[in-house]
Amino acid sequence: MPVSKETLDEIALSRAEYEAIVERLGREPNSLELGMFGSMWSEHCGYKHSKLLLKRLPSKSPRMLVTPGAENAGVVDIGDGLAIVMKIESHNHPSAVEPFQGAATGVGGIVRDIFAMGARPIALLNSLRFGPLDEAQNRNLFGGVVRGISWYGNCIGVPDVGGEVSFSSSYSNNPLINAMCVGLVEKDRMVRASASGKGNLLILVGADTGRDGIHGASGLASRTFEEEREMRPTVQVGNPFMEKVLIEACLEALDTGHILAMQDLGAAGLTSTIVESVARSGSGAIINIGRAPRREEGMTPYEVMLSESQERMLVVVSGENEEAVRQVFDKWDLESTVIGEVTEDGLVSIYDGDSLVASLPVDVLTDPPLYSLQGVMPAYMEETRSFDLQALPLPTEKPESILLRLLSFPDIADKEWIFRQYDHQVQTNTLQAPGGDAAVLRIKGTGKGIALTTDGNGRYCYLDPFVGAAIAVAEACRNLACVGAEPLALTDCLNFGNPERPDVYYQLEQCVDGIASACEALGVPVISGNVSLYNETRGVAIWPTPVLGALGLLEDAEKRCTTAFKDEGDVVVLLGAAEVSDDAQSLAGSVFLEVVHEKVAGVPSIDLELEVKVQCLCRRAIEDGLLRSAHDCADGGLAVSLAESCVAGGIGFVGSLPLGGRWDAALFGEAQSRIVVSVAPDGLPVLEKLALEQGVPLVQLGSVGGAIFSIPQLMSLPVDELGAAWKGGLKKALD
Repeated sequence: MPVSKETLDEIALSRAEYEAIVERLGREPNSLELGMFGSMWSEHCGYKHSKLLLKRLPSKSPRMLVTPGAENAGVVDIGDGLAIVMKIESHNHPSAVEPFQGAATGVGGIVRDIFAMGARPIALLNSLRFGPLDEAQNRNLFGGVVRGISWYGNCIGVPDVGGEVSFSSSYSNNPLINAMCVGLVEKDRMVRASASGKGNLLILVGADTGRDGIHGASGLASRTFEEEREMRPTVQVGNPFMEKVLIEACLEALDTGHILAMQDLGAAGLTSTIVESVARSGSGAIINIGRAPRREEGMTPYEVMLSESQERMLVVVSGENEEAVRQVFDKWDLESTVIGEVTEDGLVSIYDGDSLVASLPVDVLTDPPLYSLQGVMPAYMEETRSFDLQALPLPTEKPESILLRLLSFPDIADKEWIFRQYDHQVQTNTLQAPGGDAAVLRIKGTGKGIALTTDGNGRYCYLDPFVGAAIAVAEACRNLACVGAEPLALTDCLNFGNPERPDVYYQLEQCVDGIASACEALGVPVISGNVSLYNETRGVAIWPTPVLGALGLLEDAEKRCTTAFKDEGDVVVLLGAAEVSDDAQSLAGSVFLEVVHEKVAGVPSIDLELEVKVQCLCRRAIEDGLLRSAHDCADGGLAVSLAESCVAGGIGFVGSLPLGGRWDAALFGEAQSRIVVSVAPDGLPVLEKLALEQGVPLVQLGSVGGAIFSIPQLMSLPVDELGAAWKGGLKKALD
């Protein structure tokens, strides 16, 4: 009997995909088998509209230890026998439905990806997007998400050290919750997720299986919100205390040397975990789900196989080592149950007691159709590209009033309200806390440090997806440069609308190409990531929002630099420009244009060749001990960057900016490849010589001192007033 349209809609499969399944199996699948295909062929697990595009991303580096996509996360060698494991992933749809649990389980899931590879999780970051805070629903989503992140991260004892948050009507009802985790592992203790060896046992460890999260991968993460329907049962429920125990137990079990492979249970639960694990080795598996510990009575095989209950892991051990491994889990009061074994027949055969309830070839389950569309430039881009920035009238509002407005704008304002809820000092590795350009963590037992940041700009990508994505990569690496770190690797989370629409596919393709272009220029690979599509409601998509998580290395962590101006008389210099430009084109996609003129328009631009030189110069100057401070010139432009450095240092600035006609562009334009630095007077000639050698233009802006932020003829404001605007902006928006 042909399957109904309602059934296919529930598991997000098309009629053509169903017919392809029937053809490849040579029969119609039963309901459990169809549910497994719905999950494995979902966008979330199968990457149907993105896998071909992702192959364009640079992914090679002599430091890489794992091929991207081959394991749960990317791995980078940092020397001294140590490696960093890292990944960023989305939990957008669940958080839109249940913000607290959606965000919390997003943290739990990304943490399991890291310790599944034998690494101890040492840091969390998050990149968040919400609708405007003057709407009650957006405030509710925002508050719930922040509470969920802090609850889970604080309970498991992993510091949340950085991230970003932005607000736009584009994200109303479609918040973006991207969670990043970083782990540390000794290279020779890394474990893989490849289940092989006929007869080796599959052990399910951790929480019991419940009915939460069913259809999370297929029904929730692979469809748009087109209609009112009850989605809450598809959202997982987290238990961070169980996760903390699971972390310690799994790491201790790895110490026995008996674990052959390990994989977390995330999207699609047992289905994806078992299928992907045996697929990596070309093996098969026999599973008896009747043995799986259950949280609820009367659960069907369908529910057990597709449940996304949290805090569960699958470990592979040989029969003779079963008892030794299970003793470790017993010590931690964790249930561990043998639910099956590895086979060599290439099938996943599922029994419920003595009854065979499903039998499917692994190679078909892991081989969904891949789509490549002809993208079409969105119609709105004709208008935004033709917007005449040169004809924009100068504001009648005073420059100092605009600066205060921008500093208090939620995108720019101090995010202490968020990160004070996170424990960023647990594990005692945090050297540079949230609030700067990048977090810095010590690597104990060495003199090294790692720098971490996340970056993305939906406004830029909305206006030009290629350039906007390239800027996201450049800014992430620039933030690393500002603390003195060499960029080693990126992890990306690509957040877009419905990829079946040609205009959205155009945005996705252009963003991937923009990321690839910037990565090639900067010499940094993408080693892991996630794609989150169908982020739209009733045909209205979010802004295209690629988010980049970046890892950098400081060989000497004591040489790290901060954003804060330091001492009276220090000279302030702008790297990357020979003058303070007043070109109106720099206002394209700027916060100024949105806040003051209520426009999102223009065409952003970036010179990647100059970007590389500016970042190299900044790192070299920090390494040589020249710079007293360094701060990325980004959202809000030059005036905001200068003001933030004043507030961070509690000290003033007196400018000598050679301004021309358009003071709005000079102060608030967002031209790229610029870094505001300060240097002691006797260090200025050395910096100028270095800049000349490396072909980097620079211009002297003024000097540090006093308690006033002063740019003659334009503004004069007490630093305390700047600080009040910046520090109170987010709280004011929430109130």
